[in-house]
Amino acid sequence: MAAGRWIAAKLLLVAALILQGAGAFEISLLRGENITVRIKPAPSTNCVLRVGGKQQLSELKIDPGQRLNFTFDCRTPEKYWILVIEKNIDCMLGPCPFGDVPLQPFGLPPLNRTFIWDVKADKLVGLELKFSTWLRQILPGDTCSDQVHYNIGSRLDANRVNIGNFCRNGSVSRVKVQGGVTLTLQLPWNSKLDVSGFKLESRSSIQRLCIIESTFQSEVSTTLMSANYPLGLPEDELMTWQFVIPSNLRAHVFFRNYTKPNCERKYERLEYCLPGHEPKTLPLNAVQPVNIAGSFNLSLQGCDQDDRKPGALSLLFNVEVRYPENEENVTHIVDLTKEKNMNLTIYSKPTKPERLCLICIGRSNKCEPKVTLVSGVSYAITFLCQNTENIRIIAEQSGVCWNSRLCQMRPFSLVVPPSLTQLPILLETFTWKLRAPADTSIEIRSPTLKLKQHIPNQNQICSGSYNYAINGTAPEKALSLGLFCPGGAIEKIQMKDNVTITLKTYGKRWFTESPKQDLQYFFRPVIQEDCIFSLTPGPKAKFYLQTPNWLEGLPAFVSVYWNITVPAKQVAQLMFPKDRLGVTCEQGWANIYIKEQRSDAEETVRRHDQILPKTLNMQHHFWVNITNCKPSAKQLLSVQFMVTFHQKKTGLAVIIGVVVGGIAVLAAIGLVICCTKRKNRKKENQMPMVGVYNTNVNTQMPRKKGIFKKRRKTNVSHVYAVIDDTMVYGHLLDNSMKPENAEIGVYQPFSGPMSTTPPSPPPFRKESKVSDMDASLMLMTDNENYTFAHRTPEELQSNGDVNVSGNRNVGQSLPEKNEQENSVE
Repeated sequence: MAAGRWIAAKLLLVAALILQGAGAFEISLLRGENITVRIKPAPSTNCVLRVGGKQQLSELKIDPGQRLNFTFDCRTPEKYWILVIEKNIDCMLGPCPFGDVPLQPFGLPPLNRTFIWDVKADKLVGLELKFSTWLRQILPGDTCSDQVHYNIGSRLDANRVNIGNFCRNGSVSRVKVQGGVTLTLQLPWNSKLDVSGFKLESRSSIQRLCIIESTFQSEVSTTLMSANYPLGLPEDELMTWQFVIPSNLRAHVFFRNYTKPNCERKYERLEYCLPGHEPKTLPLNAVQPVNIAGSFNLSLQGCDQDDRKPGALSLLFNVEVRYPENEENVTHIVDLTKEKNMNLTIYSKPTKPERLCLICIGRSNKCEPKVTLVSGVSYAITFLCQNTENIRIIAEQSGVCWNSRLCQMRPFSLVVPPSLTQLPILLETFTWKLRAPADTSIEIRSPTLKLKQHIPNQNQICSGSYNYAINGTAPEKALSLGLFCPGGAIEKIQMKDNVTITLKTYGKRWFTESPKQDLQYFFRPVIQEDCIFSLTPGPKAKFYLQTPNWLEGLPAFVSVYWNITVPAKQVAQLMFPKDRLGVTCEQGWANIYIKEQRSDAEETVRRHDQILPKTLNMQHHFWVNITNCKPSAKQLLSVQFMVTFHQKKTGLAVIIGVVVGGIAVLAAIGLVICCTKRKNRKKENQMPMVGVYNTNVNTQMPRKKGIFKKRRKTNVSHVYAVIDDTMVYGHLLDNSMKPENAEIGVYQPFSGPMSTTPPSPPPFRKESKVSDMDASLMLMTDNENYTFAHRTPEELQSNGDVNVSGNRNVGQSLPEKNEQENSVE
């Protein structure tokens, strides 16, 4: 009966397209079929619609039982007019017309068409739309490549809910809707499609807004979203996705975006029904299940929202289905039972959109693209992917000293545990955070490999498979020491404050080079210096060094030391590429100090406004200290210097030098003896000469007031009688020529231990107001190079006068107080 009725409708109610001339059409609808056809203008209309060849209309409606002739006065009406065909299906008063839903009426004009089926049903009845060509859900506003577009909606009370927009050729095989449903199909004017592509079926109540069923037959990735996306799921509604997965495939769920409502009562809920498991509730921000074997359900439940600020519950996610990988099921053991204060993350880097490897812990279904492991536990890890090249490890470990008496002087390792280096995946970074109490400093050692500082602009680069970034973490004096790698001369680094060390790897060479690590750290008694580098280079070495915070500049008033060992029979040549420190000081001075570690060593000092020495040859172990001032705005103190080691000159040149020097000494001794005899003859014929002091001549050196304890007006130490030659050259005479009371200075070579304590620079001088006269007495000229020599305590206790030599060797003549004041100035 139903089939005959459909044939009669096709024959009798066909919308006949009758060509009555250019652009002439006819549509005829049979009464009682609940079909309405509207011809509507497109946004821009340059084509006139006429009925009966005369009347001009802006829109045409054809109701059931009507027949109308109409024409367009243009050759391309599809550009300016569209057809809307609406059909009402009532499933409330009688049985629904289950089965395939046809496209009616036939023979429509070649215009863009929109078919709308409005199916009314009781609110307790669940209607099912089953699609012969499965659908693919798209975001609102997106288009389909073939311009065949489906939209499914539902009426909730008086409001329409958009279930989703779809194109053909996807995984959505069924959509079940509680109560009535509205389906819209849009076709282009030249489409050859003559079927709707879905059938209508009825089921019992589904007790929720809708159910979307996705069926998978092979590897594919699909995108799905909640109803009314992105505006939000209706308040306190429930919707479900059913996924049909073959036994030979695995499903993985990845959330791409979601929003949460402001709940007044209840709370939003996400629930999984996985095969072989009880229903599991997860928050929206949790890592979602992966490697799911078998069909499963996912449900999203809303809540009663706050009317004042409701928010929105929306969800956009992907389901990726692929064949299981790593069928051999190789398990790797990550043993962290002996580690402390460590946590690490193993994660997969996607090789293409939505393509991730999975990391499984144990043999459960807990397989995720990112897992976190903690110390004290042993893990069995399995990787589900064809290769592990895109899996990485990020690790972090803390080294904390709570009691300085217990942890000082003990070595601690800064080595990546073997359980990580033996994995077939690359370590990306390993960070050690070292913390110490206020009375303890941190020392980093690399005794066998030693470290090289990475300085690209001097072609001193780290080209191995890993390097270390070392940073101090003091709040006001954070020091970024730079990048370091094995193969240099730095044996240890001492830091006054806490330290963070990050190891970063580069390439597969890490697997073979990782066993060579030898970095250690110690908790030592606190040092006063901010940072000390100790270097023990090999013979004929050459390396560059630079100050911390190279790009930002050394922090204000920070002092950095380099303790450089000179190998036996070597000479160190210290060179500075720039002629000045290159900083302008707002307060205090920036200085560089260089001093050999021997008893009579001179200390070379240069201020920020003075020219640096081009080269210095150091025969013994020496210190280099760079101390910053408070720089002016936009001024940086960043210094580089180079140290090169050469063999000491030996052989014929030294022998010739010794012979020539000996001859010169003998000649000087002969000349002194001759002159002494001549003067003794004159003494017999003359009265003794008396040195006369002329009080009218200013013999005082410009100096600060009160610098001497005795004044020349009250001190007769500057008044001399005859100055006998033996007082000056007595040490060159033999015993027969010396007076009994002559004092002879004898040089004793220093044989005591060398100090490893860094030399203390002069204290920072703050700006103070001085008179013009005082300033003229205090300041030395900038172009005068001068050195300071440390004197013995016996010399410092002398109260005699001071002779100032022309070479400004001030430290050899002034008392200790004068030395400190002149250093600051």
